[in-house]
Amino acid sequence: MTRLALDQAPPARLPRRFLLTAPAWGVVAGGLLLFDAEAALWSRWAPATLALVHVFTLGLLGNAMLGSLLQFLPAAAGVRVRGGVLAAGGLHLLFNLGVVALVTGLRWSYPPCLWLASACLAAAFVHLAVMTLPGLFTAAGQRLLRGGIAVAISAGVVAAALGVAMVLGLTGVRGGLPLRPWVDIHAAIGLLGWIGILLASVASVVMPMFQGTAPPRPATQGLWLLATVAVLLSGTICAIRGHDVLLRWGSALCAATFAVDALRRQWQARHKRNLWLVRTWRTGLLLLLTAALVLVLDGAAMLTGVLVLAIGLPLLLAGMQLEIVAFLTWIELHRHAGRGVRLPAVRRLLPEAEKMRVFILLLGSGVALLVAVAWPQPALVRLAGALLLGTHAVLFLVLHGAGRRGDRFLRSLENPP
Repeated sequence: MTRLALDQAPPARLPRRFLLTAPAWGVVAGGLLLFDAEAALWSRWAPATLALVHVFTLGLLGNAMLGSLLQFLPAAAGVRVRGGVLAAGGLHLLFNLGVVALVTGLRWSYPPCLWLASACLAAAFVHLAVMTLPGLFTAAGQRLLRGGIAVAISAGVVAAALGVAMVLGLTGVRGGLPLRPWVDIHAAIGLLGWIGILLASVASVVMPMFQGTAPPRPATQGLWLLATVAVLLSGTICAIRGHDVLLRWGSALCAATFAVDALRRQWQARHKRNLWLVRTWRTGLLLLLTAALVLVLDGAAMLTGVLVLAIGLPLLLAGMQLEIVAFLTWIELHRHAGRGVRLPAVRRLLPEAEKMRVFILLLGSGVALLVAVAWPQPALVRLAGALLLGTHAVLFLVLHGAGRRGDRFLRSLENPP
């Protein structure tokens, strides 16, 4: 199993700012549902729905992934991230300014905001690539892991470039791309290429480390990565020519294969640990598998989107956020407390009862969202929005609470009773 290099881990504030920003965007998603209950969840092309989709994909999921990645690369993959705290701060500012501008521009159809969003988000993904790709190419060992992460970051840059091109087309600028078929290509590369490949690559390390599963077989992992890239390339070519079946079915098959393999390894784990993390991931993986079946059998875009973006992936990433933030706090204590000091266990910094509370709330708000998709009545949409807002507010407080417990412990060392 991969050993953690604690001395190489970045300062805790570097990834923590991303991890705490993610649930703040979850609160925004709930607020948008409350505000746009009459328009949201009715059509994938409605301005309210387009804004909501990007709150989830970029604001909530994007921040969680960036924070996790900036912690994971130096500590678990032995990859040097360039620029340190200053570069990470610039990435956080660029990325979230871009998300604010994009959501505003899509919701109110305001071209200047869309142009600002295009510039900021394109710069953010290029900035991420400059920070990470040189280290990924030059680090030693774990070639398959590093290759998967490099492919995922490259896919994120491509997805951002396609988004910029579609914004230009949407606002009537020459050289832009039409929404069809490029919006589906953009979604596939962003979800499967950027989020999916990165999640699968990181899971090959964190599932054995935190959930006690066996690692995936290198041959199986490499074959899945090659198949996913092949699906995205060939599916894009077919979609441009007017045939989207390969892109849709191939993406569903790749997602389902990852989910089934991860569920199998969870089931066969001999030394299970972190019960609520396992339950959170198991539920999220089952929802991804369900979404893949819906995409193949029915093609219902709204239901598939809610299963993946609003429930399944947030469950997976929230489970990891809880573990990472508690571990970040423990590393910070380890660095500041000095030798010979007995540190509180990671579980004391973020108790299992709080993880259980977050899991139940995420599940409850997810059920409310599914009901609202099945019967998109304003009252049900508002109920789902209120539950979503409350759930992510609680998640933010729980994540922040780990840092507060760490601060209290350090103060107790400075001022012993």
